[in-house]
Amino acid sequence: GHRPGRKAGALVILQDGRLALYVERGGKTVLAFTDDSAALHAAAAALVAIIRRGAAEKMAIEKVNGEPVLDSEVGRALTAAGFYSTPRGLRIRA
Repeated sequence: GHRPGRKAGALVILQDGRLALYVERGGKTVLAFTDDSAALHAAAAALVAIIRRGAAEKMAIEKVNGEPVLDSEVGRALTAAGFYSTPRGLRIRA
């Protein structure tokens, strides 16, 4: 049971005022609030832009909605946006 909350270090991606992605502090777990492929790709691109602007030096995502990120639509969107695959999940460096 992961749930979004107001926590220092968490990242929130909104689309048209709606929560699309919630990245928990530390970045290991992501909660997706849409299953629309186009929306996920846009949210992933926004997350990469935020990281590259300095929100985090690096991020390694292992799970999305409690499942492994590698075999998920969110994982495919993150990879298309600039994350790369590791044995444990997806990683990006600023």
